[in-house]
Amino acid sequence: MKVIKEHIKAGSFKSFYLLYGSEEYLKKLYRDKLKKAILQDEGDMNFSHFEGSGIDPKKIAEVAQTLPFFSEKRLIIVENSGFFKNQNELSELLKDTPDSTIVIFVETEMDKRSKLFKFLRDQGTVSEMNGLDEKNLKLFVASLLEQERKKITEASITYLLDKTGSDMTNICNEVEKLISYTVERDVVTVQDIDAVVTTQITGKIFLMIDAIGSKQPNKALELYYDLLSVREKPMSILFLIIRHFNIMMQAKDLQARGFNSTSISELVGVPPFAVNKYLGQGKNFTIKKLKEALEFGADVEEQIKTGRMIEKIGVELFIITFSKK
Repeated sequence: MKVIKEHIKAGSFKSFYLLYGSEEYLKKLYRDKLKKAILQDEGDMNFSHFEGSGIDPKKIAEVAQTLPFFSEKRLIIVENSGFFKNQNELSELLKDTPDSTIVIFVETEMDKRSKLFKFLRDQGTVSEMNGLDEKNLKLFVASLLEQERKKITEASITYLLDKTGSDMTNICNEVEKLISYTVERDVVTVQDIDAVVTTQITGKIFLMIDAIGSKQPNKALELYYDLLSVREKPMSILFLIIRHFNIMMQAKDLQARGFNSTSISELVGVPPFAVNKYLGQGKNFTIKKLKEALEFGADVEEQIKTGRMIEKIGVELFIITFSKK
C-alpha cells in the first residue's frame, strides 16, 4: 500500500497492479485512488472495466493494445476474474502492452504459483490487502470520527471493534450510524455504541467464548439465546464456536512454538486484528481442554445430524459443559 501511495503522489505508475486479499474495503479504496489519479477526471473514454469469471483474455489484450484518445493513459480494471486460479494465456498476451496502458487486477482468490501472478510480480506492483492490525484499526475509527469533529476514547473504540469485527466496510457503516446518532454532541460514548451499533455474529461468538472461558454459563447462554432470537440457526452457531476453538488452539500452539502475530495471522487465516484476541482468550484454556472442546463439538454435531440430539439442546450442552467451574 505504501508503494501505491508513492506512485499516486509522484504521478508515476507501473503498467500493472494487482490488489488482492480478504479486505474488500482496502482493495476498493486503492482501486479508486489509482483510477482517479490515472484518469484525472477525464471521463471514461479511456477506461474499460471487466468483472467476473468467463472474461475472454484476448478481449482484455485487445483493449490493452488500443492507444488512448486525447490522453496519456488508458486504464483497464479487471475484478474477480479467476485468472489467478486457472491456467490461461493472459500473461503472454500482456507482454507487449504499450506504456500508455495501465491494467489493475482486483482479486480475492489467488494462486501465487500461477504464471499471471509471477508476471505481475515481476512487471508491476503486487499488494496483498488482508485488513489492518488492532492499532491501525483503532486509528482508522478515530480518523473517521475526527473528520466529523467527533471524539472517542481508546477504550470505547475497543468496545466498538468487539461489536463490529474487523471488516472495514462494516466499521464504516456503523461509524456512520454513530455520527448520525450523536449529531448534536462531539463525544461518542459506550452508551451510544450500545444504542445503535449492530453486534455481528462473530462479535457475539467472541463474547460467548469470553463468557465460557471465564466460567459464566448464564452469560454465555444469554448470548446464545440472543443469536437465536434473530433467527441464527443453532448448527451455524455451533459451526462458528467449533471454528473459534480450532483457531484458538492453532494460535496458542503456534505462539508456543515461537511464531509472531503476523505469522500466526497468515498461517491460521484470520485478520491481524483478531490474532491477539484469540491468543488472549486462549489463556483461559489449556491445549488439552481445547482439544476436548473440538472433540466434544464434533460428537454433538454428529448426534444432531443423525437425529439423536435436538440442535438447540446440543449447543446448550456444549456451552454448559465448557463454562462450568
